[in-house]
Amino acid sequence: MRAKKTVVLNAVGLTPDRIGPETPFLSAYLKEATLRPVQSMLPAVTCSVQATYLTGKQPVDHGIVGNGWYFRDMDEIKFWRQSNRLIQAKKIWEELKERDPEATTANLFWWYNMNSDVDYLVTPRPIYRSDGVKIPDILTYPMTLRDELQDSLGPFPLFKFWGPMTSIESTQWIAEAAKRVEEAYQPTLSLVYLPHLDYNHQRVGPDHPDSWKDLRDLDRVLEDLIGFFEERDAHVLLLSEYGIEPVHKPVHLNRKLRENGYVTVRNEMGGEVLIPGASRAFAVADHQVAHLYIKRSEDVEPVRHLLSGMDGVEKVLDREDMKREGLHHERSGELVAIAEPDAWFTYYYWLDESCAPDFAPTVDIHTKPGYDPAELLINSDLRMPKLRAARRLLQKKLGFRYRMDLVSTRGEGVRGSHGRHSSTPERGPLLITRQSETIDRASLAATDVHDVILDHLFPGTGKT
Repeated sequence: MRAKKTVVLNAVGLTPDRIGPETPFLSAYLKEATLRPVQSMLPAVTCSVQATYLTGKQPVDHGIVGNGWYFRDMDEIKFWRQSNRLIQAKKIWEELKERDPEATTANLFWWYNMNSDVDYLVTPRPIYRSDGVKIPDILTYPMTLRDELQDSLGPFPLFKFWGPMTSIESTQWIAEAAKRVEEAYQPTLSLVYLPHLDYNHQRVGPDHPDSWKDLRDLDRVLEDLIGFFEERDAHVLLLSEYGIEPVHKPVHLNRKLRENGYVTVRNEMGGEVLIPGASRAFAVADHQVAHLYIKRSEDVEPVRHLLSGMDGVEKVLDREDMKREGLHHERSGELVAIAEPDAWFTYYYWLDESCAPDFAPTVDIHTKPGYDPAELLINSDLRMPKLRAARRLLQKKLGFRYRMDLVSTRGEGVRGSHGRHSSTPERGPLLITRQSETIDRASLAATDVHDVILDHLFPGTGKT
């Protein structure tokens, strides 16, 4: 059976309660389309949710237990790995190819894109020079697509994709790249990642006026993109991964563990670095969820008791609790902490600001042993921060080694987060489609999304 052209647009952070006067296109679109809330999963973070959507499995089956975790065999905490081989379950494009051998898939910026067996891929891949300079770039397949896209669209705006300078430009670039891939290759299935709402929703909170402006900006991108693909007779499915909710309280799990003798650090030229293998227990913080890795079985219950009593911690899951959430994978911690609705977890482990590691005030997603949303903010304590940022960019352009040390190491400015179950369906993820016949229930589990995509590809063969 030949598959129907289908496009999946992943608009991160879009929730039912965000659609209204600030989104005139989506409001009009819903008069002819169907919206269904998606029950949020645990952890409600990018890598885990995307893996669930693509496989129809829970983290216990696909292995993506967060945006990062402790790699026990390497004794390293690693975030934002890119290899598709980390997903331990069959992906939707593999099922598509089995049912229609002539079908093709394009993956534009969904995570774990590298080394995947899609037919066309585009993913961020900076060049790291030996002098420390980071140059924006992409990895593509076919390799010629890299130059085709950057010659027509300009270099991928990496520094507008993450960090203090993030803006709509990265989302617009990805949207235009999706159109060019469609024109050049006509893939059967296109997966397109649109991250814009992630930024100010975390910086200033989802209810701030700047976040409403972001909704207007995204609405215009969606109007153009959906119109483009529908003119090409594609089924278009609009998704989101999670909702971002207001927070005001950073919670420092590793500092609590260190104060009680569980965390071990090494001094490196005045800055302290966490040593996981030498630590009796430590937390890998990921927004509002943290995996707790505990070396000795006799320490599990004391750690659970210690952290359960912290202000800002709603609960600490043991292995039985994790089984109920489908999170009891070998990559998971011995325990998992869940933040209160108004709180989020920092990765910070130093007890004195003068001992913070040199990477702490920088945008360094691969070195930090946890997720750091403060990377979206410029430290308000800096004098003339814009001038400081301009100076760093000038050093970069001139080819000098530079250190973009603009980030706060206290976390007090973060105003939005996610990771726990959504407070209400209106604040959670959603699915929107004109193909309402593919859905016959009032809400969807995250694992159902995989089947909904298949039903768009093969109409009439099933209903979710």
